[in-house]
Amino acid sequence: MINYIYSLSTTEITFLLIGFIGQGLFASRFIFQWIYSEKKGESYIPIIFWYLSIFGGLGLLTYAIFRKDPVIIIGQLFGIFIYCRNLYLIYRKKSNSTSKL
Repeated sequence: MINYIYSLSTTEITFLLIGFIGQGLFASRFIFQWIYSEKKGESYIPIIFWYLSIFGGLGLLTYAIFRKDPVIIIGQLFGIFIYCRNLYLIYRKKSNSTSKL
């Protein structure tokens, strides 16, 4: 593993770090979801889940583009669209409920 790290260029290390940070953000969303659900006593998806999904997905997408991996690129593009759509629906619902007051 050490030899692998030393064999990488600065650019490759940068994108490797972006990939790891993206994966960390993406994985951390489940921790936040779990904590919120435990506090509420029911399954619940907080808004931060969607932001972590987007930013984690963008990190992974950046890494996938650098690696030229079409499977991950397509998967992340599709996922990021869905995460953004969920945020749009959440904020639209909030906006509609406040405008009815």
